[in-house]
This record gives sequence, C-alpha cells and structure tokens, in this order.
Amino acid sequence: MAYVEVDGVQVHYVEHGPPSGGGVRTAVLVHGFPVDHRLMTGAFEPVFAERPGWRRVYVDLPGMGRTTAPAVASTDDVFRILRGAVRALVPDGDYVVVGQSYGGYLARGLAAADPDRVAGLAAVVTVVEPRHELRHVPGRQVLVREPALLARVGAEVLDAEEVLVVQTEETWERARQEVDPGLSAADPEAVARIEASYAGTFPVEPAPFDKPVLILVGRQDSTTGYRDAWDLVERYPRATFAVLDRAGHALDIEQRGLFEALAGEWLDRVEEATPA
Repeated sequence: MAYVEVDGVQVHYVEHGPPSGGGVRTAVLVHGFPVDHRLMTGAFEPVFAERPGWRRVYVDLPGMGRTTAPAVASTDDVFRILRGAVRALVPDGDYVVVGQSYGGYLARGLAAADPDRVAGLAAVVTVVEPRHELRHVPGRQVLVREPALLARVGAEVLDAEEVLVVQTEETWERARQEVDPGLSAADPEAVARIEASYAGTFPVEPAPFDKPVLILVGRQDSTTGYRDAWDLVERYPRATFAVLDRAGHALDIEQRGLFEALAGEWLDRVEEATPA
C-alpha cells in the first residue's frame, strides 16, 4: 500500500505502469462519491493496456477507500488535499486528469487550477450541478434485465439497485467488484460531513481550456443526468461530447466497448498534442 501525506492526511493511492521520467506520460484518475480507486481501475486499466508509456495514479479521496479524513469537512477540503497529493505525486511535467461523477467535478477543478500542466481532461458522468434538487435528470429506469440474473438474484434485489440501467450478469458482477467494496470502505461520518458541504467554492471551469477533452454522459443517467453537461462544451474548444444510450451512471460498465473506444481516442488526441 502506498501513501502520500498532505496536511496531516495520509492519502492512499495505487500506481500502475512505468515510473515517471524518460518520456513517460502520467494520468491522475479520480473516483466518484463515496467509492474508491477500484471504480477507476476497473474502467481504465483495460484502456491503458495497450499503452505501455503511461503511468497511472489512482487516488483514494479523503474519507473514502484507505484515505482517512478525521478533519475533512467539505468538498473544498477534499479538493485541497487532492491537489496537494497531485503536486506530491506529479511534481514535474504535464499530466492528464480523469474524473468520474464527483471525481469529474474535482478533475475539472484541477484543470482550472493548473491549466499549464494539465495536458488533457476526461470527465465521465460528471457532476455539473452540485445541488441534487437543481439537476435535470431523467427518471430511474431499467432497459435490460437478463432472465438468468433475475432468476439468480431475485426481482427485489434488482429493483433495489439504484444505478444500473443494464442489469446483466456482466454488469452486476462488475458493480459488485468495483463499486461495492468502496461503498463499504467509506467512512460514514466523513462522507456525511462532505455531503453537507458538497458544493465547492473553487473554480471548476478554465477559460478556456484548449487541450483535448472528453465528456461522456449516459442518456438514462438518473444521478447526474446528461443535459447539464452540455453547458460545458463551449468552455472546452477541443471537447468531444458523447451521450450514450443504454447507459446510466455506470456508463463505463454498461457500454464498455463504446466507453473504451472513446477513451482511447481521447488518449490518441492527447498523445498527438503533446509528443513524448
């Protein structure tokens, strides 16, 4: 297990790929709320599998995963600690930042705070409006439910699932492996404090950010929706914006092929724009 200390907080992270230096590119990947790095490794390690020149740093946010947060009380605190961890883990050179949901909100903040060093940004089902009651979201629905999964798990359990739009053996097992452990590991008291001060006061949109950007949203996402994210496009002149049908807040699980293709194309654009 690896940790870096920021303002008295031991920030846990997982690192894959070659060490920095010698033409190696670095990606910092930030999970959603309140899960942990496993959400991001499950989604993105297959994307990086054929890209040996990339170092990947997956951070556990304060109060989540193995990062404790006894004094963290807001998203501003989370962002401050995340930014400090990035400075420590990537002290020199460019890096790209990837965020999912709440992590997308923080990732956009990193790009706004450090536009000269952030060489690319990917935001997947990103939080745009921190206040849940002001989000434009579709109603909860399930598009696919495999009979075999229904027979094995039962309708009551499947009906209680809050995220999956596509309920198949594959999506169910990935959610159990990549989402559930992080939910179990989260510190409920820290999560409650952060949730009570969920909206950050830091800038989240650079003006403008002219590096390669990817914004992915799910047409059936009842958590963060898809409509609010369209407002981001004009702030990112080099953004690809995609709304995927048959996808909710677990877009990377439900539309794995499209997700990996679009994420790979974004990395192609980053590599083209910033030769190693």
